[in-house]
Amino acid sequence: MTDPVDDEENYPPRPRWMGWAIAVVMAAAALGVANIGWRIMRVSAAEQAADLQVQKHPELAEGRKLVESSDCMRCHGWERHYVGPSFVDVAAKYRQQSDADRYLAGKIRGGSVGVWGNVIMPRHPQLSEEQSLLMARWLLVTEPTAR
Repeated sequence: MTDPVDDEENYPPRPRWMGWAIAVVMAAAALGVANIGWRIMRVSAAEQAADLQVQKHPELAEGRKLVESSDCMRCHGWERHYVGPSFVDVAAKYRQQSDADRYLAGKIRGGSVGVWGNVIMPRHPQLSEEQSLLMARWLLVTEPTAR
């Protein structure tokens, strides 16, 4: 009969492939984390275009700041449709409308449903009329980026 102490000191050898599998999984995880970090840190072309619009129209800097500090970016992207339409799509639809800034400011403050589908845009009554107008005016100069 073997001594149990001897068995604890002499572990059976592990297969060599297991070490390689662990190394590959760790490398894939590290690359995935690095990719996510890269995507978060880089400035997108849409953000660069937004910066350019603010440089062309400095009076709209406050509107952009309000949009970015609000919850707008949870549902809307610059060029990409998330829950609601993209800013570029909204600007393209309403840009030619003479009272577009007031109309959009009303939608920002009062909410909306049915214009862009069945998704509900929540109300933002905490914003003043002036703030919502600044946001709408910034939105109307949003242009698509060159691809």
